[in-house]
Amino acid sequence: MAYSIRCAPDTLRFGPRQQCSRLNPNPPSSLLSFNPSPILARSGNLGASSSSVSRRSICVRAKMAASEGSINGSNRMLVFVPPHPLIKHWISVLRNDQTPCPIFRNAMAELGRLLMYEAAREWLPTVAGEIMSPLGPASVEFIDPREPIAVVPILRAGLALAEQASSVLPANKVYHLGISRDEETLLPSVYLNKLPDEFPKNSRVFLVDPMVATGGTIIAAMDLLKERGLSVQQIKVICACTAPPALSKLNEKFPGLHVYAGMIDPEVNEKGLLKGFG
Repeated sequence: MAYSIRCAPDTLRFGPRQQCSRLNPNPPSSLLSFNPSPILARSGNLGASSSSVSRRSICVRAKMAASEGSINGSNRMLVFVPPHPLIKHWISVLRNDQTPCPIFRNAMAELGRLLMYEAAREWLPTVAGEIMSPLGPASVEFIDPREPIAVVPILRAGLALAEQASSVLPANKVYHLGISRDEETLLPSVYLNKLPDEFPKNSRVFLVDPMVATGGTIIAAMDLLKERGLSVQQIKVICACTAPPALSKLNEKFPGLHVYAGMIDPEVNEKGLLKGFG
């Protein structure tokens, strides 16, 4: 099965760890739009013909987005893979099986910080005010404290990806959610739930899970958030890596959801694990 996607100009496309090929220059794409019917993943000149692409699980269309504000009203699920060089760097560090554990954890934290920064763009509401600067009065904007910001890491791996949330998001609250997965059935089971009975009105929630592969865990978490009064538009998923099986399920059940990922892995193995991180 073939899979193609637009990348930033003059970057390396990582397939199997033994292979690495130089892409032809193409404009960077930061937005992937997922629709229910399967079609070819459009890209620039990546050398893949329509006959060579046979993936049936999900449709991928690479698009350019001037800003997220122009698509916030969409009822399609959108997946953002920001073409940022630091995001590519930390993803590469995470995928390297020679990376020591302390550096791996630091890379995960840095990646989470960058992805949350991108996800917050034109999503967090601001309030205007006036301050006294050293040179006199100045008009400014702050994040509106009346609309709470929450971070929900899925334990345990989500803790590392959300570690630096407080360095990006002002006055955020953290609610821990523990979900394990049966290794045989791949079904999720909630073993820890520190979510409030109901989220405050107009909350913005970052749902953090490093690996979104088959979709069972993230869907269970989304169900719990929606049961507590949140709409899809109030939630953004932050992950290091995701794959078409999970995205297809999320698209079907939560249209309008926005997912921010460091990369998309085209395949999941028989154990439900992402091959790019295997």
